[in-house]
Amino acid sequence: MSTNNHASTSGHHFAHHFRDANHEFESAKQGIWLFMVTEILMFGGLFVAYTIFHNIYPEMFAEGAKQLDWRMGFFNTLVLIMSSLTMALGIYYLQVGQSKKAVRSLAITLVCGAIFMVVKYFEYTAKIHHGFLPGRFLDVHHVNPEHANLGLYFGFYFCMTGLHGIHVLLGMGLITWVMIRAMKGEFGPDYYTPVEGVGIFWHIVDLIWIFLFPLLYLVG
Repeated sequence: MSTNNHASTSGHHFAHHFRDANHEFESAKQGIWLFMVTEILMFGGLFVAYTIFHNIYPEMFAEGAKQLDWRMGFFNTLVLIMSSLTMALGIYYLQVGQSKKAVRSLAITLVCGAIFMVVKYFEYTAKIHHGFLPGRFLDVHHVNPEHANLGLYFGFYFCMTGLHGIHVLLGMGLITWVMIRAMKGEFGPDYYTPVEGVGIFWHIVDLIWIFLFPLLYLVG
């Protein structure tokens, strides 16, 4: 994504406490990156905990991963990679003044997010139906006896994918917000800071899933 934003200020009046529009853009971008660092630290803590318990109970985690459909996880990975591309295209089209194409790209990104969540819905309902619940909620009377110790694995599964899913939903809400503003003509080559910020958020969410997929679906 370009950092040479706001070459012109004809369509956007920057706040008085910034030197110019470019200063406003860079400050906003640094702010969103600082926020994303806290998000990475939050998921990082879960990754560390996952690694520790995986090393203690490798057989349990390998058996837990067998209960997941890697094809659904892989499909969702492709969907999010596609959404990152269309998000980047949406920002690019605003930079070159093609707002209609930008709106179309943002709409495709939104559809990709919806597809991702629909797939997760089917995954979640299948796991709940078969009794694979987190921790002490694991339905030991429903699952096979050899799976009675998988509560820890599915605790990580539901916690990590659930937290990620919340971020996907938040990202979809933000994309809807900037898409509506783009449809109203509020963004263009001289001002697209909110879209850039939402794009950074969305790319980080996608990147986190790229780590979650092999950890949860391909472990062991």
